[in-house]
Amino acid sequence: MSSPEQWTRPHPDGAPAATAGTPTAEQVIAGLRATSEGGAELVQLLTPEGERVHHPDFDIDITAEQLRGLYRDMVLVRRFDREGNALQRQGQLGIWVPLLGQEAAQIGAGRALTDRDMAFPSYREHGVAWCRGVKPTDLLGIFRGTDHGTWDPYEHRFQLYVIVIGNQVLNATGYAMGQRFEGKVGDQDGEATMVFFGDGATSQGDVHEGCVWAAVYDAPVVFFCQNNQWAISEPTERQSRLPLYQRARGYGFPGIRVDGNDVLATLAVSRWALDQCRTGNGPVLIEAFTYRMDAHTTSDDPTRYRLADELEAWKLKDPIERVRVHLVKQQWADQAFFDEVQAESDELAAGFREFCVNMPDPPPGRIFSEVYADEHPVLAAQRDEFLDYLHGFADASTGAQGGEH
Repeated sequence: MSSPEQWTRPHPDGAPAATAGTPTAEQVIAGLRATSEGGAELVQLLTPEGERVHHPDFDIDITAEQLRGLYRDMVLVRRFDREGNALQRQGQLGIWVPLLGQEAAQIGAGRALTDRDMAFPSYREHGVAWCRGVKPTDLLGIFRGTDHGTWDPYEHRFQLYVIVIGNQVLNATGYAMGQRFEGKVGDQDGEATMVFFGDGATSQGDVHEGCVWAAVYDAPVVFFCQNNQWAISEPTERQSRLPLYQRARGYGFPGIRVDGNDVLATLAVSRWALDQCRTGNGPVLIEAFTYRMDAHTTSDDPTRYRLADELEAWKLKDPIERVRVHLVKQQWADQAFFDEVQAESDELAAGFREFCVNMPDPPPGRIFSEVYADEHPVLAAQRDEFLDYLHGFADASTGAQGGEH
């Protein structure tokens, strides 16, 4: 089991204990204030103004080429995300789940994963999918209602989207327990699992159960919570008396809060957490402190529960803009580079749109074909009855013999 000394690592000098059995009123107030402002323990390497800062426990060496790659990732992901929003508004998708504002959290974590690791998403991880080599067009069937996901989870090391809030945490924990039982942890060449969920999911029993099992079995799983401040219409402070990362201490493993709008900090913290898991030190909880700049989904109206000035304040912390400013300050990118990325993003969005608009409707029988690995006689009978029923309508439209059905 992980030692108690690891539970609060990293722990700034003079900071209070992560949790207390019965928190004082001052601790509760301080925790709520930290929940809304980020807190003193927030790990940050790139400020909203694009200034590079250093952290005593977490730092990262980044080349100009690598930072340009992270910038490109975020711009392209944001571009097809915005196109998904537009396609839903135009009736081409049943729903779309936007990630606007969370690009740094997802790209930083996604690029920290190795080819051996496994990722378990919820339904907003378009950026992680991009990092795992899943084509943006492969996401469209889920939101158009034609499939549940078309990529191979084991080829991409990225599981299918999960709509049930928090359920993927149990799945990921079970998978990570299997990694440990099979001896796939213990050194830098080991495997780890990373599971993604939002702040709202932390109120779900599945998340709690996953954390309990992961702690008991020292499962190599990183719980990556994207705290975007709003669980649909409920703010984080309505769900927790203390910052979410501090909940990890109650389970017996480390918790850490990172600036989720800082791609460098997220990358550094995610690499550290995954290394902890691969080398057999047990689970880690990362709270990526970020903000959902758009609606929860396209069926949500955020103007009914949050103020415009809150949104404007977070615009100043935009994850893409701070990287762009840093690239310019360091003279690591010129206008030609930014124009090239913009042109590439427009081309990606155009292909995304064309694919969506021209997606064929699946045949009616497809609803029966993917239920069981082998044909089931009862389901086969239901399929045949349903298809005969549909054929009766087709015969009626052509005036054929079955027209009276």
